[in-house]
Amino acid sequence: QVQLVESGGGLVQPGGSLRLSCAASGRIFSPNVMGWYRQAPGKQRELVATKSSGESTNYADSVKGRFTISRDKPKNTVYLQMNSLKPEDTAVYYCTLRSSGSGNNYWGQGTQVTVSS
Repeated sequence: QVQLVESGGGLVQPGGSLRLSCAASGRIFSPNVMGWYRQAPGKQRELVATKSSGESTNYADSVKGRFTISRDKPKNTVYLQMNSLKPEDTAVYYCTLRSSGSGNNYWGQGTQVTVSS
């Protein structure tokens, strides 16, 4: 299987920035899609951003223009650069990988992002 490990979460003031990283290991097949979801207290888990191995990207409307997803394919790593952070961005952020061939989905353990004064 595939293992995903996130890092980079923390506490930041409104307007600040954070960069999340997610390293994948194990048996990884292409094509695939890697990305980020988040879940705030009392809310459903929602898509933040995804990037396929073919470089196609997808962003939630709430983060467009503020967040940027990127991939380092040789390192099997995906990043999320988060700028102009708002209190409503506070959530646990989860890394995901989906194999396009098998349809299998894998999830990381999550990393907490808190935006507060």
